[in-house]
Amino acid sequence: MEYQVQENCLTIFLPHELDHHNAEEIRKEADYVIERNHIRYIIFDFKKTEFCDSSGIGVIMGRYKQICMLGGEVCAVHANERMKRILTMSGITKIMQIYEEEK
Repeated sequence: MEYQVQENCLTIFLPHELDHHNAEEIRKEADYVIERNHIRYIIFDFKKTEFCDSSGIGVIMGRYKQICMLGGEVCAVHANERMKRILTMSGITKIMQIYEEEK
């Protein structure tokens, strides 16, 4: 998993395919970084991502719930049209903002 931590904000650079092959690794590593660095904000960067299955949606939803319980926020950036469609169909766009560029 590629990521960057700035103060209490974690940016996760998602892979080309966010699926059952890599979802568990991303979940474990993200949880470790969140706990170790007292993260309150997560930015999911979809710049390289072309595919996401239900396992990937689960990773995003799980981190969203975790951060919300801590009083933080989660958003997504750089989602292409295909990814926006997947995120909309999954309901994720109802709970988090998708920005074209990082805030």
